[in-house]
Parts: sequence; C-alpha cells; structure tokens
Amino acid sequence: MTDVLISGAGVAGPALAWWLRRHGFRPTVVERAPAPRDGGYKVDIRGAALTVVDRMGLREQVSRHDTGMWRTRFVDAGGRQLATMDAALFGGREGDDVEIMRGDLARILIEATGDVEYVYGDSIAALDQSAGGVEVAFERGPNRRFDLVIGADGLHSTVRRLAFGPGSEYLRTLGHHIAIFTVPAEYGEERVELMHAAPGRTVGVYRTAGAPDARALFLCPSPAEEPDHRDVAAQRAALAAAFAGAGWRVPELLAAMADAPDFYFDAMSQVRMDRWSTGRIGLVGDAGYGASPASGQGTSLSLVGAYVLATSLAEAGGDPVAGFATYERRMRPFVAANQQLAERNLKGMVLGSNAQIRFQTLMLRLMPRLPGREGMIRRVTEPIRKAATAITLPPAPGLDTPVAG
Repeated sequence: MTDVLISGAGVAGPALAWWLRRHGFRPTVVERAPAPRDGGYKVDIRGAALTVVDRMGLREQVSRHDTGMWRTRFVDAGGRQLATMDAALFGGREGDDVEIMRGDLARILIEATGDVEYVYGDSIAALDQSAGGVEVAFERGPNRRFDLVIGADGLHSTVRRLAFGPGSEYLRTLGHHIAIFTVPAEYGEERVELMHAAPGRTVGVYRTAGAPDARALFLCPSPAEEPDHRDVAAQRAALAAAFAGAGWRVPELLAAMADAPDFYFDAMSQVRMDRWSTGRIGLVGDAGYGASPASGQGTSLSLVGAYVLATSLAEAGGDPVAGFATYERRMRPFVAANQQLAERNLKGMVLGSNAQIRFQTLMLRLMPRLPGREGMIRRVTEPIRKAATAITLPPAPGLDTPVAG
C-alpha cells in the first residue's frame, strides 16, 4: 500500500485524502494548527468542483451549510444605502452554485475522512528524497518515511519551500492586501453583505444565516513595507494605517480586530510555477497554483486539483513521475483560466477614484430597470462560468458510484 503524507488540513488536503483513500492509498495529514480551523471567509463551489463534490456523495451536506445570503447593500460613509444587488449576482453565482463558509467545508471534508490519520500541532521541518521514498523530519514528532509527500499547505507552503526553494520567486502579487476577521454580530445584518467603497479602499461586513457573529473584509493597496506573514501585530498596525481616516463603521471594525481569534492579513498573490512536482513530492491547491481571493475560484481549484491528482496517481499505479505528469497536463489549462479571472475581478472590487465609485453606484441603481437586464447579468457571470467548467474531469478508476465518508 502506498503511504502518502499530505501537509495541510484546509480544503485541498482532506479532499485529496478522501480520494487517495478511495483509490487504495494510505494517506496521513499533518496540520500545523492544534485542531481543525473554524475561521475563514465564505467561499464558492461551482462548475467542475460541484461535480467533484457530487462524486464524493457530499452535495447534500455541503448544500445544508449554504450561507443563505440574499442581498448586498452598498452604503456611503454615513451608512446611507446607495444601491442594492442580489447576493448571488454579486458573487457571480447561478444555478446550483453553493456558497459556504470555508471552516464548514473543511469540517465536512475532515469528517468524511474519519479513518484517515490526522496529526495536529506539527509540521514538516525537512524532506530527504531517496530511492523508493521520502524521509520526513517533523518539528515535534519523530521522523517517518513515506512513498509520496504532497504539499496542500497554502500560499506560504512549507513543502514548496523545502522541495523547490524560497517561495518569493513563485509569488506574483496583485498590488493589494486583504484582511478578514470575525467581529461581533451587531456589526452585520443577517444574510446581508454591507459594502462601503472609498478611493483605493473597500470594506465589507456580513452575517450568514443563523451565525452568532459577523465577518469583516478589508481590501487596500499593498503597504510600501509589507509585514511578515507571521507577525500579527505588524499586520494589524499596517491595516489600521491603511484605513486611517476612513468613514462608515471602519473605526469600530478596526477596534474589534484586536479581539478577533482568526485575524488574517496577506497580499493578494498568485502562485506561478513551471512544475508542481519534483521526484516524489508534489503540490496541490494554493501551494502550487493559488489564484488569489480575487479569482473567487481558490476553493474550486483545490477540490478539482485534489480529485485530478488522486485519479492521475491511481491510473499510474502509484508511479509518481507518470502520475504527476498526467495531473499537470490535465490541470494546467484549468488553472490558467481561473487565474486570469483575478485581475479582472480586482478592478471591480477596489475602485481608484470617487468618479468610478459614482459610476458604479449609478449602474447598480439602473440595472433593475435597464432593458436587456438578463443579458447584462449573463455577461457578468459568463467569464466565471467558463473558467469554472474549463476542464473535462477524468473518470475515477474503480469508482462506479459515489460513496460518502
């Protein structure tokens, strides 16, 4: 039996573990956090990723955790409503698309892999490839040997750094930073996303159906001196400086970030690599081809990537060279199509001037009354739909029907 170590218990890692287990591999997942992470923002599952969820037999569970968002309201610095939009249209969703909290999705996937070994509170310190396997040194636990190692450990992947070299050369920044954290429920409206735009800066806050708290989102140009991604105090200071003097409820939201247990602040970046594997070590999801939050497709890339990688390795009989080569050939066009969405989407997420904000507000007000409204909506969602379906999923060998965990 092929032993596979997966680094990261977010979305890509547990999804990959699910499929590897179904194909007869023996996966182990190591996660730096001491327990499954509950935080995170709401994420979309659409197109090919929905097909993957269906093949796992998890669609019903995922759909039960839909955020239930129904309206987006745009407000000015005084909190007055400027325009409204259907939440699904704002998120580029249509049909069976699902919006779910990232923590809920991760929990569903982890529970579906109940017989997989999860090692929490540890991480990989060193990798040594030799004939027939990979010797893994852990920060806390004893060394272990695996047949394959897969990095599913995000934008700042440890596996990528150890196997391919310093990560900065693979990161392509989009010139903006994003912050996400939990705030008290009273800052949001249930099932409503409140958005406030100022030149170069955007703030949003929302509360999903039945949620005991709300989530805040901040978008701004990247600071001249970017704080280290592990220095939370410096990150909070950078965010406060970027939004100094902002109106609406920004001062209150910034004050609340000090108590947020899940504060996140990082550059909007994409991972661009010429190859996603070296020997017996490979990458999946954000670690290998992160598209940035601006794409709206990071979760879908992780789910599809996990399926394609596991299927390709199974077809190759566990031969890593052949399996990784097939995986890359199948995934490259899909990754490229989804990464291209990011810059286009970012232009509409952060507006550069008051004139642009006024024009966007005017269009939002007029849209419900404009002739050809349905055609306009289709043009808005078409790029996302094309990218989300820009792959033909291979059949899963040996799996005629989906089986839930």
